[in-house]
Amino acid sequence: MIPRTKLLQEVTSEREWSVDVDLLSELFDSTPDTAFFVKDAQGRYIAVNDSLVRRHGWREKRDVIGKRSADICAGDLGSIPTQQDEKVVRTGKALLNQLEMQWYRPPTMTWCLTTKLPMKDADGTIIGLIGFSRDVRILVDPEEIPTAFAKALAEFEEHLTPDVNPVWFAQKSKLTSRRLAMLTKKIFDLTPGQFIAKIRIDAATRLLRETELSVSAIAHQCGFYDHSAFTRAFRKATGTTPRSFRKLAR
Repeated sequence: MIPRTKLLQEVTSEREWSVDVDLLSELFDSTPDTAFFVKDAQGRYIAVNDSLVRRHGWREKRDVIGKRSADICAGDLGSIPTQQDEKVVRTGKALLNQLEMQWYRPPTMTWCLTTKLPMKDADGTIIGLIGFSRDVRILVDPEEIPTAFAKALAEFEEHLTPDVNPVWFAQKSKLTSRRLAMLTKKIFDLTPGQFIAKIRIDAATRLLRETELSVSAIAHQCGFYDHSAFTRAFRKATGTTPRSFRKLAR
């Protein structure tokens, strides 16, 4: 691992960071539900907050600085963030509110919304990225959730039929599509599509952990049209395949 002082010297030898990364990491230390990070163009951590350190089982920030995602997340769980980093640095396009399930140490699963932005020097050259993963939580008192929406949610969770989409939810909830989007944003900070995908993947992870059902059977039970569609959606959300997840979760 490269010492942080040397790493910062390498990054800043020819280019200047446009933000005070230490100040930002200290700012995000006060947000335990958010993992904050700054990385160089090679994907090495330049700055992190305390939450990111604890989530991955480390004790001090210096234990993480200089490492890459693949160094602190095993197997497939490290490959997805690495691919995200490479794409942001290569294309200069931000990753905004990507819904994904993240694994931490000791093994716990948490749904997060991840955002990553490219960082540029004065000449416009991309020198790294800055981002955060924020836990998905219910943001209102359950009593504030409209009855029709709650009934639609209960029906969906019970049957998980493939034809459930935002239009179905809006009709069952007696809302326009716009009002439904406002409601799921207010309650979960998710779009209707993200909200529906989360419920399906939550159900799938539970069945993978607690039953011996085949992956194909779980795909069907959770409302996916086929094994391939399920695997793609599951990998996008969790960073690993259903079979690998089952091994990790047991």
